[in-house]
Amino acid sequence: MGTNDTTDGGRGRLGSVLSGLAVAVGCLLLLGGFAWGALTYQPYTVPTDSMSPTVEVGDRVLAQRIDGADVRRGDVVVFQDAAWGDVPMLKRVVAVGGDKVACCDAGGRLTINGKPVEEPYLRSGGPASTATFSVAVPEGQLFLLGDERMGSQDSRVHLQDPGHGAVPRGAVSARVDAVAWPRTAMVDRPQAFAPLPGGVSRPGPVKLVVASVVAGSVLILGGAAYGPIARRLSGTGRTRTGAGTHG
Repeated sequence: MGTNDTTDGGRGRLGSVLSGLAVAVGCLLLLGGFAWGALTYQPYTVPTDSMSPTVEVGDRVLAQRIDGADVRRGDVVVFQDAAWGDVPMLKRVVAVGGDKVACCDAGGRLTINGKPVEEPYLRSGGPASTATFSVAVPEGQLFLLGDERMGSQDSRVHLQDPGHGAVPRGAVSARVDAVAWPRTAMVDRPQAFAPLPGGVSRPGPVKLVVASVVAGSVLILGGAAYGPIARRLSGTGRTRTGAGTHG
């Protein structure tokens, strides 16, 4: 009887140590994930449907803080420019400095340097633009379009500006990685731009941030639940042993 009590006590102490370790590691992962996310991402609520269907009006997105020099074609970016009203806006980069961007070819597609680009993020059934244009993007600038090409107020309405509708790279503050609320969705990098010089940007760490928070939460809950479960199982075991001895 004494040997069993000693064994059970040893197991109980080991379990307590492991549960405490799980809670400690879980707290590190949880708090670290939140801190990582807060430093890396800025939330942004989308006020219009100009990026529909990729991002809908009212969606809350997570935008990774980046330098404008890191922007690539296909990125959905948050930017602010005086010529556009000097308020934060959300659009997709379709061309960069040195590109000649035009629309539309015989298939209704956007062309970059004469090469047609498939844009699967657009609503099906319509051309890449309702207005024709052909623009040489100045160096250090970005040409931006909304995914809702029927009504988006984007670079096309600023074609008569000095920069031909483009904005400086420095106007960009963040790149959208995911929709967080009221739905969840990743904003993927369109591979149609990958063959062009510079390729597409690499995905941000949003999945790792979420994984850290989820793993931390699971470890904390699991570690905290160990004590009550172990005590209940231990009490059940002693009750059964006692009943057997009495018999």
